[in-house]
Amino acid sequence: MYNFQGIISRGTNNALVQFERFGMLAHNLSNVDTNGYKKQSFEQILKEDGYLTGSIRNDYKQGSVRITENPYDLAIDGPGYIPVTSVTGEVQYTRDGAFRTNKDGYLITSDGWLVGDGIKIPANCLKFEIKKNGDVVYYNFHGDKATKIGHVPLIRFQNPDGLEKTDMNRLTTTEDAGEAFIVKDHDCFKQGCLERSNVSVYASANELLRLNASMLASMQIMKAADQMYNKAINIRES
Repeated sequence: MYNFQGIISRGTNNALVQFERFGMLAHNLSNVDTNGYKKQSFEQILKEDGYLTGSIRNDYKQGSVRITENPYDLAIDGPGYIPVTSVTGEVQYTRDGAFRTNKDGYLITSDGWLVGDGIKIPANCLKFEIKKNGDVVYYNFHGDKATKIGHVPLIRFQNPDGLEKTDMNRLTTTEDAGEAFIVKDHDCFKQGCLERSNVSVYASANELLRLNASMLASMQIMKAADQMYNKAINIRES
């Protein structure tokens, strides 16, 4: 029944949904420079009773790969994640390959999580390489044969939509993500590169502007309905 109370109730609900979508778009824009960040989209559904609802989904489209020439940087060209391990043994997953070494020489994330199950880079080696398949090798001098010291695994999931975002651009597995499996015989890693966010500044800003105009129009309709409702009450009481 479309009475004044119903119009105001629907308008309030729909405005809250729009605010949620607005927050999601703002979050995307705030992460435009976050390595490997995957933008979120808000799918709106107008139900038969006139109420809006929706759900947030992640867009796993590949971001562009930027060359940094930093040997500690690592990009994934294709689907998948790098497992990282906390000091307490918790395993999470990331596409942010801006790595470094800790005081003991182990390859770690920017916030101190071990890459893989622990890869120690020799302090005095001439150079180290991360091969396209994830093998990590080092050389002591020019003309030296490569010595393997570890491997960066590439992990994929049956349903990556089921992964849950956590802190510092990491993800954790859930039952919805399905079983994790290690990808073998691949050539997806690019050393000296970083994957950029797949957020389009122009598309997101344009969507924000359109959503802002829609929210302003909704507020005006709710204001007019509220004024008419108050007038109707005054007429009934007079």
